[in-house]
This record gives sequence, C-alpha cells and structure tokens, in this order.
Amino acid sequence: MESPGGRRHGPADTSHPPPGGPWQALEADGRLYGWTSGEATATAVAHAREEAQRLLTAERAHLIQRLGHKLRSSVLALQECARQAAFGRPELLEQLYDQAQDVARRATAVEAAALEPRDPARSVVLGAVLNLSAPDARRELPPDAVIRGSEPTLVQALTRACEWVGGGRPVVIQGQRVGPWWRLQISGAEDASTRGSIAEYGEPLVRLLVEDHLGGWLDAQEFPDGPIVIYLPSA
Repeated sequence: MESPGGRRHGPADTSHPPPGGPWQALEADGRLYGWTSGEATATAVAHAREEAQRLLTAERAHLIQRLGHKLRSSVLALQECARQAAFGRPELLEQLYDQAQDVARRATAVEAAALEPRDPARSVVLGAVLNLSAPDARRELPPDAVIRGSEPTLVQALTRACEWVGGGRPVVIQGQRVGPWWRLQISGAEDASTRGSIAEYGEPLVRLLVEDHLGGWLDAQEFPDGPIVIYLPSA
C-alpha cells in the first residue's frame, strides 16, 4: 500500500489498516486495493485498482530501464577489456571471466524484473524453498511454515533478498506466523550493515518480486541498513 505522498504501509490486510483512520477497505475479487476515508463505492474501488496498476507499471518500467543501463555498461566494459587483451595486453585476460560473470548477473536481474511468473500459486514448504535459495543460512523458523505462491518466484525472491542483505555472506532468517502471513526477518550473520552496493539489485528488484509477483510485502525501513522484513501469504 502506498499513499499519494509516497508513504508505504503494509502488508495489504483488512485487519491491518494504516494509521490515521477510520478507513474503509477498497476490495474487489478477493483483493485489497486500498483504503478510503469516505464511502467504499464501486468508483472508489475502480480508482484504487487503476492507481495500483499505474504504480506497478511505473516502478517496473523504471527498474528495467536502470537494470538495462547497468547491463549495457557491463557489456561495454567486457568488450573493451577483450579488445585490449587481444591487442597487446594479455594481462587483462584474468579480468574477462569476472566481467563475464557480472554481465550474466545483470542479465538475470533484467530477466527477473521483466518476466511475469508463469507457474501458478500453490502451497510450498518454506524450508524447501530456502534449501534452494539460501542453503547456508541459519534458520529460526517452524518446520511447518507453508507459503502460498509460485515456487520459482519464491526461490528467486528469497535468493535476491539474501544476496542483497548478506552481501555474499550467510544470513540469519527468522520466521513467525502473523495472522494470514509469514513474517521473515533476514539479517546479516556477521554485520548488520552488509547490504549490497548495487541499488537496483536490492530493494527495487526484491520489492517487485515480493509485492507484485507474490502478493506479499517488503519492509526495508524498519531496520535502516540492517535486516529486512518480508511478509509472504501463508497457505
């Protein structure tokens, strides 16, 4: 949920209204699209749906543009390094592999932001997802935690979140049930201020995957520069 002034509030749950009420929920097709201080008319609901879609479209377009710029820069750097290595600077050959890896990382980030998930939502055991997305993480969560969502998207979202917060090092994942959600707190195992340096790989991409593709909520402001909190719908 985002107000016209840009203030965010979540997760999107009728039992969790934003401060400053009283509010009326704007719901349609089993989904919560917003809140109003007036009457929840069909016109108000339609306006909330349109505004939600506008925000999602604008944020996705901006993110893809920024990731595309990063990818083009990385490709140009790789091409220049290869050219110089071929014409008298063989010592640069050692850099080619790392630069090619960087191109691959940026290309997969563009793909994650641009593609809509095709797998239908289903019940997925959170522990199984973490075995793929964060096998080295220290987990503090019940074994019966089950999320409802697209499994490949869950893996992608949690992989990106752990890489962002951990900065390449293992993370700590704490989980608890909060109403219809699983609340996951992801923190660096060694240093609370280890978020990745490339901004586009972090909050914008993780937010898109969690909120747009999975119907969850990302709170990266509760602990500035430290842990992040992700709400995912329970099965």
